Amino acid sequence: MPHGVAREDFQTALAEIRKIVGAAWVFTDPEGDLQPYLDHMSAVPPETRMPSAAISAASVAEVQAVLQVANQYKLPLWTYGNGKNFAYGGPAPKQAGYLVLDLKRMNRILEVNEESGYCLVEPGVSYYQLYQHLQEKGYKLWIDCAAPGWGGMIGNALEHGAGYTPYADHFLFSCGMEVLLADGQLLRTGMGAMPGNTSWQLFKYGFGPYVDGMFSQGNFGIVTKMGFWLMPVPPAYKPFMVTYENEDDIGPLMDILRPLKMNMVIQNGVVIEHISYSASVQRLRKQLWDKPGIIPDERWREVAKELDLGMWNIYGALYGLPENVEMTWQMVQHELTRIPGAKVYLQGDRPADDAGWNYREKLMRGEPNMTEFNLVNWDGGGHLNFTPMAAMTGKNAREMFNTFKELLNRHGFDMICEEVAMFRTMITLVMIMFDPRDEDARQRADACSRELVAIAKQHGYGELKANLTYMDIIADMYDGQGGALRKVNQVIKDALDPNGILSPGKSGIWPSNWTGPRT
Repeated sequence: MPHGVAREDFQTALAEIRKIVGAAWVFTDPEGDLQPYLDHMSAVPPETRMPSAAISAASVAEVQAVLQVANQYKLPLWTYGNGKNFAYGGPAPKQAGYLVLDLKRMNRILEVNEESGYCLVEPGVSYYQLYQHLQEKGYKLWIDCAAPGWGGMIGNALEHGAGYTPYADHFLFSCGMEVLLADGQLLRTGMGAMPGNTSWQLFKYGFGPYVDGMFSQGNFGIVTKMGFWLMPVPPAYKPFMVTYENEDDIGPLMDILRPLKMNMVIQNGVVIEHISYSASVQRLRKQLWDKPGIIPDERWREVAKELDLGMWNIYGALYGLPENVEMTWQMVQHELTRIPGAKVYLQGDRPADDAGWNYREKLMRGEPNMTEFNLVNWDGGGHLNFTPMAAMTGKNAREMFNTFKELLNRHGFDMICEEVAMFRTMITLVMIMFDPRDEDARQRADACSRELVAIAKQHGYGELKANLTYMDIIADMYDGQGGALRKVNQVIKDALDPNGILSPGKSGIWPSNWTGPRT
């Protein structure tokens, strides 16, 4: 049962919701139709976050009606759009007993404007769906997608997700939202607040305060529509990969890369994969190491040679007029090969069946695929992602890699990681990979995760997003100025959602009248 809700009230509420969305779209069987709403990849048993029910709404009107019922009976709703967001909790709610509000049926592509380069979509629209739509219609536009092509565009942007083209910051390249507030009030942000306007998906700000960010990575409203800028197909596209022989090369490489990114010489979201990340996509752990303990450094060096890769491997691309791309490439190549032993690979240089190159090359031109999802097979399927951020410097890159490697190895886990270079920051994606059916491994993964957050805090590395289990301790990292940020979030939460029904605990934001557990 949802906390504080009597069983009789709960059953009455579900009966009313069935009339709204249809009986076929209310799921209540823990052994059957609720199973897709569990997270089987985290360090806690899936059943600890079993929802009391899941509701699949098909329209804004249906969601509004569900909100009326939820407010009447004080039902906590955990909103879920599309994709799974595995490693961060998947589709599961923060706590057992919540009702999952599933928006996958709201999956219309409402508009694509080729002339101005934008789209307007609902929460259930995936990268695959939009990509296929653009191909079928012949639009000369690219999308920017997350690595798993099944992901929902809105959900990923609201979680501050990133991609691999010049439009890599998905929230930055969004424009205009439609939001349902907890009381059912419909809100359109930016120019969408002006009836009859012609630039809702063109101008982000409108008049007055810019409130869109308030509805990202939080629980102040339910986003039902969102606009995205799409990239016109460039005249030329030049993908490249450069490999580096030594683990310590990450320091000078990041210092070389920083001015190239700051000056937008390399425009796209650049990925620098450690060999461990490359290998986890292309191989199973047991194929590389069948002995006890972590994979030692010397074995990783052997794996790099076997896959014809370096200890670090950078994937980037240039876009624009052919002559400009070639001119720019001469400078980029010169800079990225200043490190001894660097090797450059261009289109056609790798074998046709090179899985690593093929999926990265597709992502950098906006073609969704699922290749990277192979990594869930690495060691039993369990994995927890952490994304500490820091200034893009060689010192930070070395320090982050060495610190987190020591931590993971000490807890008995391989250091699986990559670096993502955005505009002026680098995101270190650290993956704790384990078998969730192994109780000892799960406990070690949880202990390692908590220590990782604490160490990141000590070094001043803020987390980009959080697994459900660690949302509160990560929110606690942002405790400056007497906890002012959390206090502001609390005021907003209580003002917009006085009954506290929208995703209680999301990103560490709880209703002030919440009396239940905060796990």
